Amino acid sequence: MSGLVLKLAPRERVLINGAVIENGDRRSRLSIITPGANILRLRDAIHPEEVTTPVRRVCYVAQLVLSGDATPEDARIQLLRGIEQLSQVLTDHDSRTQLNTASAAVLEGQFYQALKAMRGLLPREERLLAAARA
Repeated sequence: MSGLVLKLAPRERVLINGAVIENGDRRSRLSIITPGANILRLRDAIHPEEVTTPVRRVCYVAQLVLSGDATPEDARIQLLRGIEQLSQVLTDHDSRTQLNTASAAVLEGQFYQALKAMRGLLPREERLLAAARA
């Protein structure tokens, strides 16, 4: 069996195909075997007022697809454009790898994987912005 395995903490919430599901009192594990299911951990969700940086903006667009608030067709162009813009600034090898992974995932319609790759850039972006402010 392949697919996504979610390990949920007690009372953790997850959005699956538009339905909010809350875990019980104990840790649990869910295997999502349906291809193309839209899944978003609510603890990882970026709220609209938190979309203040370029990487967060790209993550938010991917998140909108997963929550059902944007169509994949509408988001694909925005995501690829945002990833391209970021690739002009984040030129180190690790960032390029993450951006290439995200871009490939978007092209394959794997928005969860794209979001996961882009979230990996958030700490790097924060460090760069902190250095620029200093």
